[in-house]
Amino acid sequence: MTQNPDAPGLAAALLEAYDSGRPLAPLSGRIQGFDAATAGRVAHHITATRTARGERMVGRKIGFTNRSIWPIYGVTGPIWGPVWNTTLFELSSAPVTLPNLPEPRLEPEIILGLKSAPSPGMTPDDLAHCIDWVSHGFEIVFSPFPGWTFDVTDCQAGFGLHGALFTGPRLPLSPERAAALPGLSITLEGPGGKRLTGRGADVLDGPLHALAYLLDTLAADPQATPLAAGEIITTGTLTDAVPLSPGDTWQTRLDGIDLPGAKITFR
Repeated sequence: MTQNPDAPGLAAALLEAYDSGRPLAPLSGRIQGFDAATAGRVAHHITATRTARGERMVGRKIGFTNRSIWPIYGVTGPIWGPVWNTTLFELSSAPVTLPNLPEPRLEPEIILGLKSAPSPGMTPDDLAHCIDWVSHGFEIVFSPFPGWTFDVTDCQAGFGLHGALFTGPRLPLSPERAAALPGLSITLEGPGGKRLTGRGADVLDGPLHALAYLLDTLAADPQATPLAAGEIITTGTLTDAVPLSPGDTWQTRLDGIDLPGAKITFR
């Protein structure tokens, strides 16, 4: 086992796995001293490297907010990671090329656009006033670690598992839409008749509650930059993540909120 974790070296190894599409053995369990603090340092080194090579952070993703899937992945709490200008797209009817990422999966999510910078400790009602628009779309997540077997610290170091984000129509977050977020229900349908369901309250009691979690987490991390106006926040999957293959089509239906469903096809 390696001692004294080398955060820059681990960051470089994860970026090589990301750039090449090749998997990497989990860091937890084989790197002595690899803990949550080390994972955070690795993640910040990755952010600095991606920024230096020309990528621009445009928002954050929050992962594992859905308590119903924690037992599936062996995690007990959320993670977060940057969203980049190179990973943000708008949904359209055109087929999407499946990214060259290890073991990609699809997550249906509620996405928020900030019009002003929120502050830690704000209530969901307060946070709603900081939001310009709400959207329903998909995040592509991936596991650099084979078989989606990992510790939550691996996920925090490993990009927050973020691969790409596709936003649907961006609608104003009216008081009615904000109030409807926890109670919405979703149906996700895909190849072979596969069907999954979920609801807004599954993500830490609602998407605005997930945003509150992110604010508190960033405030406790001296290396993290606070949220700013214009950032895009995707709040976590409303169902379990589903494995992806070329040729797949997945679509959703939302009930209890006036947001349109989403559809995506992969080539």
